[in-house]
Amino acid sequence: MQSDRLIPRISPRIANIAVAGKPALSRYMWFDVLAFVLVAGFLIFISWGMSEMAAPIGKLEQVPIALDIANLPEYAMRTTLRMLAAVIASLLFTLGYATLAAKSRKAGQIMIPILDILQSVPVFGYISFTVTGFIALFPGSMMGVECAAIFAIFTAQAWNMTFSMYQSLLTIPADMEEASFVFKLSGWQKFWKMELPYAMPGLIWNTMMSMSGGWFFVVASEAITVGNQHYTLPGIGSYIALAIEQKDLGAIGWAIATMTIVILLYDQLLFRPLVAWSDKFRYEMTASQDTPKSWVRTLFIKSRLAKLLFRPIGWLSHMILRIRLFKPTAKTIQFSANEARLFDYLWYSLWALAGLVMLNHLVAFLETSVEYGDIRHVAFLGCVTLARVIILIIVASLIWVPIGVYIGLKPRLAEIIQPVAQFLAAFPANLLFPVAVVLISRYSLNPNIWLSPLMILGTQWYILFNVIAGASAFPNDLREVSCNFRVRGWLWWRKVMLPGIFPYFLTGAITASGGAWNASIVSEVVSWGDQSYEAVGLGAYIAKMTEAGDYPHIALGVGIMSLMVVLFNKCFWRPLYDVAAKKLRFD
Repeated sequence: MQSDRLIPRISPRIANIAVAGKPALSRYMWFDVLAFVLVAGFLIFISWGMSEMAAPIGKLEQVPIALDIANLPEYAMRTTLRMLAAVIASLLFTLGYATLAAKSRKAGQIMIPILDILQSVPVFGYISFTVTGFIALFPGSMMGVECAAIFAIFTAQAWNMTFSMYQSLLTIPADMEEASFVFKLSGWQKFWKMELPYAMPGLIWNTMMSMSGGWFFVVASEAITVGNQHYTLPGIGSYIALAIEQKDLGAIGWAIATMTIVILLYDQLLFRPLVAWSDKFRYEMTASQDTPKSWVRTLFIKSRLAKLLFRPIGWLSHMILRIRLFKPTAKTIQFSANEARLFDYLWYSLWALAGLVMLNHLVAFLETSVEYGDIRHVAFLGCVTLARVIILIIVASLIWVPIGVYIGLKPRLAEIIQPVAQFLAAFPANLLFPVAVVLISRYSLNPNIWLSPLMILGTQWYILFNVIAGASAFPNDLREVSCNFRVRGWLWWRKVMLPGIFPYFLTGAITASGGAWNASIVSEVVSWGDQSYEAVGLGAYIAKMTEAGDYPHIALGVGIMSLMVVLFNKCFWRPLYDVAAKKLRFD
């Protein structure tokens, strides 16, 4: 007995390794090797991309864009790096902007209308005003043009992510708020441990949509013109622009094939692991048996090398989350109803004064640059485009809401549909414009009707992705309750599913409508060769004024568009947001 105590006990796992020998070690070794290859490849990709971005700007003229198929891998990597940088910038913007707008009522009253204006301003307008500053910031370096392209893609990605985060923060369940109070979480801890995890499923799906939607503006962002200077960055967008200019359908086909491969790669390596990881943040009492899977996530979980490499990062993040920043104090300043009303009056008076100053400058501009008849005409064109946007949003909602719910409730199906939906969302809709020209010409169709669907081709996916996110985040216990009580048919839609996904649908519909306004500039006037068709609308007006270089009328058109977007959101979408925040929360 005494000799037995001297024999050390060996765990079954170690014993299996010791007995089996090479098979067990080789299995874990392969996990480590694959994880090392992925991490090392990503670091090499980032370092190579940064060195190319910092190259002298003269390299753009020395190595012009060519339609050689051998250049497509390099172009794909350059474009992907720009889109990744824009997504990271969009995420940082979202975390700060949406949180402040949701936490502060007065700030939200100003910041959300500003966000409405920002998403209604055409991406091309951002390029014309910002590229000069970026080039001046990095003189003689390609980094200035790269930053201008990244910023242009950022303006196509950030707004829907911000709206998604804002919607999630407004609809946090009351019992989670009570739990944070019971555990005495500081504002910093509450955000990282409760609010951000709750918003994570919707935020990831909107990030996915942003990554795909950015492809629509890649052509404009990689071919930049400033005055007499023209900059063409290496990338798939500039490759497609050159192929369209030379009418090379074969090159366009190779570019689309390359886009498909890139979408599949970042779906497998980035978004599918994130979707599988975010499944643990679903708000529910019982877990679903059908959960999303990811081979990359499984690989890093089983890799001992990955655990060793990321252990310092995990320890550091754990320590940061324990910091009690913005700690709620026991003594809070209490204002009476009259004092609170007085502060409100002062706040609104300040903004009214700022509005009067802006109105004074606006009136002076209108009196010297445009006529009042132009204002009435542009306002009428805005109403025509508004009618198109409303009809298209209704039609897209009737089509994609049932499909999105069906996909979101089946994680295994979502894994199959996810890359397909990303490809459809990433497909540059402007490549279909020549098809519309040919069909309208051949069948003598009315451009005012048949050019309208082009406005929603690239933005309808916001509705689909947000509905999938809402259905994926729908609590499993509520699904089980509805199943046990045999709630089916229209009653299930009206009482269970539609209220559950309504906040997510609102986010998708708002961003889709804003994107449709933006797309009207390029879809209400289409051409192919010497054939051109135009639909009556505000987008066509802005496009014609831009081509003519009439800056006062461009400003008038963009101003009317922004005003109509803000008023429509304020009068229609915001009341629905309030309903979702107050009555459709999982309490």
